[in-house]
Amino acid sequence: MLYYLLEYIRHKYSPPGFGLFRYITVRAGAAAVTALIIAFWLGPKIIRMLKEHQIGEAAKLEAPKSHLSKAGTPTMGGLIMLAAILVPASLWADIRNGYVFLILFTTAALGAVGFLDDYLKVVRKKRKGLIEEYKLVGQLLIGLFVGCVIYYYPQYIDNDLWKIKSSTTVPFFKNMEVDFGVFYIPMVIFVIAATSNAVNLTDGLDGLAAGTVGIVGLTLAVISYISGRPDLSQYLTIPYLRGNGELSIYCAALVGASLGFLWFNAYPAQVFMGDTGSLALGGAIGALCVLIKKELLLPTLGGVFLMETASVIIQRLYFKYTRRKYGEGRRVFRMAPLHHHFEMLGWPEPKIVTRFYILAILLMILSLATFKVR
Repeated sequence: MLYYLLEYIRHKYSPPGFGLFRYITVRAGAAAVTALIIAFWLGPKIIRMLKEHQIGEAAKLEAPKSHLSKAGTPTMGGLIMLAAILVPASLWADIRNGYVFLILFTTAALGAVGFLDDYLKVVRKKRKGLIEEYKLVGQLLIGLFVGCVIYYYPQYIDNDLWKIKSSTTVPFFKNMEVDFGVFYIPMVIFVIAATSNAVNLTDGLDGLAAGTVGIVGLTLAVISYISGRPDLSQYLTIPYLRGNGELSIYCAALVGASLGFLWFNAYPAQVFMGDTGSLALGGAIGALCVLIKKELLLPTLGGVFLMETASVIIQRLYFKYTRRKYGEGRRVFRMAPLHHHFEMLGWPEPKIVTRFYILAILLMILSLATFKVR
């Protein structure tokens, strides 16, 4: 919205310096700074409000015993991140851009699903919160909407999208694409729901989810900027997506919001993001990969989230298999998700989080390297 005001002033009065706001890089930097300021300003207010209303994390019996001391820590802090992402992105990006509309919709809608889950859990004291089936239905419907818009109305997003609407690029291979055809919409639904739940599982240690999301967001900012530039996309032999560069402004806001939230969420955490934040952030990452046609890069880029999810799946399947075969369930990991396994091995929480950050950065470098190693 601020983007249109600045454009109007520039065309109407031609003041010196206002031409800078035409550039995506300038607006992306402004979005990141705005997100950081909003998080710093809004964080203490929301934390105070959550404390006053006694909206705190319940003791998790399925987590290591060291987590019992975290009971009562304010949760639903994802409201801080949602405000610090949606407001700057709406101010600095072109909200008439189809890509921007879809990513803002996905973030807000999944944030609403997560908020309802947290509300039922910590305010209404329903231990399991929103019924799993209802939560999944919400995620699937949001993915269905995004997939249908891209598949049936690509001209709304980008007139050139007709040619590649159901295809995606293959990492490490030059000029190779996979066309999902009629399976494109189910693929979009799966990606958004899977990443939403994956980040939710990762959100188990102080600062772990917020930090890794920020690292992934920074990578996606670079990729979306390249995709929206005809010269750079042609040089790297990836599809040029007109208007895709506007997503880098959203990604910059995501990075700024993650840094601002980490100020309060780093060990020892003053607030947790809850499902309000984790479901929205995970779904946003999945939607971004869909919108920039890098769905197959997600296992590499989101490797930390993939490992966390895989550890839970492996643990459950192996437990059920051994219980059926031997009469008692056995475990591969001491506890799942994976970060709890390292806690049970005696690793301090900050050490686990830092090493996961390092791994996320290495995966970021590898993901960017795929554009040259082709």
